[in-house]
Amino acid sequence: MQPIPIRTTRSYKMARVFPTDVNSYQTLFGGKLMAYIDDIASIAAAKLSRANTITASTDSVDFLYPIYMTDSVTLESFVTWTGRSSMETFVKVIREDLKSGERQIAATAFLTFVALDDLGRKIEVPAVYPETEEEHKLHDSAPTRAQMRKQRREASRTLAEFLTSRYPWEPEIE
Repeated sequence: MQPIPIRTTRSYKMARVFPTDVNSYQTLFGGKLMAYIDDIASIAAAKLSRANTITASTDSVDFLYPIYMTDSVTLESFVTWTGRSSMETFVKVIREDLKSGERQIAATAFLTFVALDDLGRKIEVPAVYPETEEEHKLHDSAPTRAQMRKQRREASRTLAEFLTSRYPWEPEIE
């Protein structure tokens, strides 16, 4: 498979923040932003794989600045790195005060997606290559994040083996 430029996976989403989108602090609900993040990241992954994609993990979401009702929010996502069937996507969230025009990076996120065929089997995806300084920084640091993901997943599996799936209201069976 021929590697393709990261730029071909770039995807954008813009939204206005409405009163129903904010919490008691009058800032955008984190869960609403996380839904936007998953949505736009899945589009970037699908643009690379041209297949069905599923979210394998939300590796990080860092909320850096609050997003207010006077703001619009723009999300930019692109695939930064690939494995055999997996794709690391980066999402940059920009808040813009619609009155002043001031912009800030309000959040960043990394998510991992897996490409699937129509029968739900993993399929191979092409590698990506960076062209811009921003793309190079994210692409070059991706193997470190991949290793951290692997360690975190192993720790999560170990923890899951310890946890109970019994509901608190069910009697214990001995």
